[in-house]
Amino acid sequence: MFSVVILTLNEEKNLPSCLASVRTCSDIVVLDSGSTDRTQEIAESYGARFFYNAFDNFGAQRNHAQSEIPFQHPWVFHLDADEQMTPELWQECLEVTHRNTPEIDGYLIAPKMIFEGRWIPRCTDYPAYQARLVRVPDFRFIQVGHGQREAPDMRMTHLRQSYLHDLSAEPVESWLEKHRRYAIQEAKQHYEGQGSRPRWRDLFSADALQRRRTLKMLSYNLPFRPELRFIYQYILRGGFLHGSPGLHYCRLLRRYEKFVDQARRKMAATL
Repeated sequence: MFSVVILTLNEEKNLPSCLASVRTCSDIVVLDSGSTDRTQEIAESYGARFFYNAFDNFGAQRNHAQSEIPFQHPWVFHLDADEQMTPELWQECLEVTHRNTPEIDGYLIAPKMIFEGRWIPRCTDYPAYQARLVRVPDFRFIQVGHGQREAPDMRMTHLRQSYLHDLSAEPVESWLEKHRRYAIQEAKQHYEGQGSRPRWRDLFSADALQRRRTLKMLSYNLPFRPELRFIYQYILRGGFLHGSPGLHYCRLLRRYEKFVDQARRKMAATL
């Protein structure tokens, strides 16, 4: 068996579906960062334990859960409130956590991104793996852009099944407001890490995750990044095959890249 931790902030709309997807878990924890709606009430109605920690970034919040929350099991699955476990992934997680695998610190799992009710794998570079099922308390995350990844010394392997992530769980205006903040974080990290140069040969790595991360780093040197991101996701990756959800989401990606470029220009002007 394994525990589940769910990160929340004013998630009364999304939390019930997330909690229902892990209802068979014997140890559900909600780590909140200051909700003023019914998030705590809903969490406790599902039998979840409720904790609070002020939010700095996703990596720090997940590390707080790892080190400060007394989980009942040696493995924990990290979820956000707009994400859901699937029965197939639940079963696979049960199987791997029952094994004796001291050589593994965590498992990388690819989310299925849902937008406007449709899975859009081509627009979201599926499978884009995330560290989600990890050992406690020693596993550590690092912050990367507006998200997080496993620390470099963590020993990882992959699971076959996926969890669900609803990208349209919030209004477009809220998505844009949040991604303006994410863009500032990404631009800041880009400038702080400029001394670390990507290796071109990693574009041809057998590891899809390594290829994706290298392409991201190299993209900062390209002109017309927002337009190129749209062309890449919508045309080259085949986002047009997902109909109107694909078009709408690729347009949002283009706007996000514009936010990043604006933030980078502001930072460059202060240097």
